[in-house]
Formats: sequence, structure tokens, C-alpha cells
Amino acid sequence: MRADGIFIAVEVSDSAADDSALAAKLAEVCPVDIFGVDAAGKLELHDKNIDECVLCRLCLDAAPEGAVTIIKRYDNDSQL
Repeated sequence: MRADGIFIAVEVSDSAADDSALAAKLAEVCPVDIFGVDAAGKLELHDKNIDECVLCRLCLDAAPEGAVTIIKRYDNDSQL
């Protein structure tokens, strides 16, 4: 799953998006409410908040390596 803002894109692997415990953890740690949990316990991305990302790395630290990718679209799509 991926959501693109003007400056930032957030990509989450399908297995991570389906993991309800990880979805809850990502929703908990994100200071700008990019991640949420739907009624089925699956991860959802709040598109309107993607560009609010402050590059804090809390989501990257909470998820297994490679599960979440933060892409800086303003910097030739480099990854955080």
C-alpha cells in the first residue's frame, strides 16, 4: 500500500498492512496521524496527513526492517 503527498510518500508492505498489532503500533507512534486502523484491524493511511510527516523515524523504528518506507519526493525520491 502506498500514499503520495506532494513532498512525502509512505509505502507499507502488504504483510505489514495486514498485521493488526503492527497497525496499532504505527497508529500509536506517529505524531501527525498518518497511520490509522480500520474496523477490521488493518492499517490505513490518512492521505491528508502524508505531507505532515516530520521525518521522525518513529514508524521505521516500530516496524520490522523494510515494512515501512518513507520517500522524500522533493529529494529525487530518496528514502529516509
